[in-house]
Amino acid sequence: MSMLERMNKARLAILASGRGTNAVRLIEASKEGFFPAEVAAVISDVKDAPVLAKAKELGVEALHLEPGPKKTYLVPEVEKEWVRVLKEYRVDYILLAGFMRVLKRAFFESFANRIINIHPSLLPSFRGLDAQSQALDFGVKVSGATVHFVDDSLDSGPIIMQEPVEVREDDTVHTLSKRILEAEHRIYPEAVKLLVEGRLEIKGRKVKILKEEHGR
Repeated sequence: MSMLERMNKARLAILASGRGTNAVRLIEASKEGFFPAEVAAVISDVKDAPVLAKAKELGVEALHLEPGPKKTYLVPEVEKEWVRVLKEYRVDYILLAGFMRVLKRAFFESFANRIINIHPSLLPSFRGLDAQSQALDFGVKVSGATVHFVDDSLDSGPIIMQEPVEVREDDTVHTLSKRILEAEHRIYPEAVKLLVEGRLEIKGRKVKILKEEHGR
């Protein structure tokens, strides 16, 4: 890769708390040249999260940052430290991949409309934790995966892309989760490609996907 190509690539940070299967898929997609961006860092709020070891194995810098005293969000002073680190890595876009904390003001002031997330349901249905279990308990016939922009409410930002997944009569949380995860691995790289190519336009609650010639 030439120096010019490196300079023109967007820089991504992945925030994750757990296994990191979506993080791995995004790193692989970046290395395959699926989208014009490189993963500059993987950051976790969990010191021994498997995602950190997986990122290092793939040659991506991985680090743990202290999450502070709260279990579900970063308090303002901690959030400002996270943002400072992200700016040190010259991050253009933030991708949440199983990051189990709600982001607050400092992130949106610095990365407005540049943070996206993957969620294992067809939003706005089944927000929050255990979305697959919620779907089974409710008895829906179709669930799925959603990529959306992140705002200051839980799983409520404008929707970029969705893929439906049939809920079978004999499904368990495990079997349904597995098929939804396969859908996540398909649509998340697609959504990141649109994002870094400048082909997403937010109009109120709607996200318009621009034709390729209108992108950056």
